[in-house]
Amino acid sequence: MTLEIVHYGEEVLHQKGVPVTLFDESLKTLFDQMVETCIEAEGIGLAAQQIGKALMFCVVDLRGLEIDFEYTLDGTKPPLELFNPIGLCNPTINVIDSSKTVYEEGCLSFPDIRGEVERPDWIQCDYQDIHGGSHTLRCNGLLGRCMQHEVDHLNGILFTDRMKKKVFKKIQSAVIEIRAQTLQRNRSQT
Repeated sequence: MTLEIVHYGEEVLHQKGVPVTLFDESLKTLFDQMVETCIEAEGIGLAAQQIGKALMFCVVDLRGLEIDFEYTLDGTKPPLELFNPIGLCNPTINVIDSSKTVYEEGCLSFPDIRGEVERPDWIQCDYQDIHGGSHTLRCNGLLGRCMQHEVDHLNGILFTDRMKKKVFKKIQSAVIEIRAQTLQRNRSQT
């Protein structure tokens, strides 16, 4: 079952998630639904805030994409298919000393809007899986960028918050329009 993705203008997108403490069947169901929703929306990541839940949980799914990044999971390099899609509970990101790269990002909560965001190349993400096991993922490229984007969501930070002013200025009117549509939809539902 796919879930509804909330758009910019919903307050939950600015809320920091509460930690995941129950690693039960309901979390596994949420994981499955979020992965299905992400695939249906043609995305590569989805945070709980994007489905209206202020929870420290997100999914990342790069299956089927060209691997243009390096990674290690718990000090080894298993095939990507063995751990993707990833369900990340309570993730934290630490930047590994590296340069930064500018890349055009999009977001499922900002339909049809893209903009350049500068992010560190290499990161380390410490997280728990949906069973509560602890892991360390070190990565760069698209995987590192996606992890940073989704973990930002969990902390109430949007990709537009990371844009330089001149980049945001180019998309500002479209962002304002999405917010207006969201607010109008919410008013008509009450």
